[in-house]
Amino acid sequence: MPKRTENKPKPPGRGVVPPLSSTVASSVLVFADFLAIVVTGYLSYDVMVVYSIDSNYYVSAVLFIALSTLSLMNFGGLYQFETALRPLSRVSYILLAFVVAYLFLLAAAFSLRMSENFSRSWVMAFAASASVLLLGLRFVLAAVFARLIRRDGFKRNLAVIGVGQQLDRLSAAIAQNSAVPVRVAGIYASRDASQSQSPELAPNGGLDDLIRDVRNKLVDDVAIALPWSRDAEIEALVIKLRELPINVYLVSDLVGFRLPLRSAPDHFGGLPVSELVGKPMSGWDAAIKAAEDYILASLILIVISPVLLLIATLVKLNSPGPVMFRQKRVGFNNEVFSVMKFRTMYHGDPPQGHVVQAKQGDPRITSLGRILRRWSLDELPQLFNVLNGTMSLVGPRPHAIDHNDEFARRTQSYFARHRVKPGITGLAQVRGFRGETDTEEKLAGRVRNDLHYVDSWSPLLDFSILLQTAIICILGKNAY
Repeated sequence: MPKRTENKPKPPGRGVVPPLSSTVASSVLVFADFLAIVVTGYLSYDVMVVYSIDSNYYVSAVLFIALSTLSLMNFGGLYQFETALRPLSRVSYILLAFVVAYLFLLAAAFSLRMSENFSRSWVMAFAASASVLLLGLRFVLAAVFARLIRRDGFKRNLAVIGVGQQLDRLSAAIAQNSAVPVRVAGIYASRDASQSQSPELAPNGGLDDLIRDVRNKLVDDVAIALPWSRDAEIEALVIKLRELPINVYLVSDLVGFRLPLRSAPDHFGGLPVSELVGKPMSGWDAAIKAAEDYILASLILIVISPVLLLIATLVKLNSPGPVMFRQKRVGFNNEVFSVMKFRTMYHGDPPQGHVVQAKQGDPRITSLGRILRRWSLDELPQLFNVLNGTMSLVGPRPHAIDHNDEFARRTQSYFARHRVKPGITGLAQVRGFRGETDTEEKLAGRVRNDLHYVDSWSPLLDFSILLQTAIICILGKNAY
């Protein structure tokens, strides 16, 4: 095996500070969460209680909360690297873990008849201060991690054994993703560098050079980016690299750069299969979404029932015809359902053929209808659609049947919107794609945001959309 030549660069060295990784980030988060709970527990005791003969109970309670919260957060995947960088997307789950741990403590105290040993003011002060500090530290650490990722000294040196498109796509993906603490520190040939047909693809040498660099602690991880058809070669590499104290990863074949690959669920029994398309809002997410819909829709209907009665009376007095307008629309799983709205147009025979979307200054709209549409009050009866299970509070807006067919012809992946229930409001609407879809850009923007919602749903996202919807309805933007 030839030695490394002078023109073959050496991977950058590593300082005394360890590189950033998911293990480092999760360890820091665990310590920060534990510190937040213990510190707030002590300070709230010092301020609210000062001294108690039951001080040991307080210490035990704080430690119980801390250990329970850490366990629940670990179980919920709240110490993953993605959560460390973007805590805002998981705020509801972080708070839920702390609240559940607190409820465990209260349940234990009541069952053991020890609740009278604790000051109620301390209980409230501890809960409020701990939850605030927990979230505050998460956001501070996210900002710190983001700064460290941009510094080469904290990035992991990745050695790549690869050729061709697999190597090119991996290098491009790493270069384009600024949120990963990884840099390509060297490219190596899978065989002897002197036997390589394209030595320029392996400027750092061959396998022996890679082993030497690993032994010299110049490499943190190794990635094999070879075509999967070369399985015997990959297997031989893994056997050789298994002797080294290092992480070895197999990069996906070309299809993995075009389609998302995720681990298959446990019921596949460890079979070597990957998930390409997942069912959105399944499992506990589906239960949370359903509870959110039914509880909020019921509460809203109770509060606004006088408003509904008033609007129904005004619609009846304003122009002849029914109070409600029902239209067939396409919803979850391409199933057709009847959407309910207050009638805002003059009553007449239903249009034959193509349904025309309402436009600004549309003569079909009544005087009252213009007011209802401006403030989106005509959509309120769709709360009954939520309660009968055909719609959700938040989701992709449903379209009329012929519009649905037309949009599907004009836009790729349009029907992927129907993998979840349609909503009274949605992400596309609060991002400006509300009203008429008279251009390709508006249609593409609506579909793009709908698909993003389907793939990234969370309770926090729903509440954010509902709040933005209320503001937009007050402004009356793009409503006619």
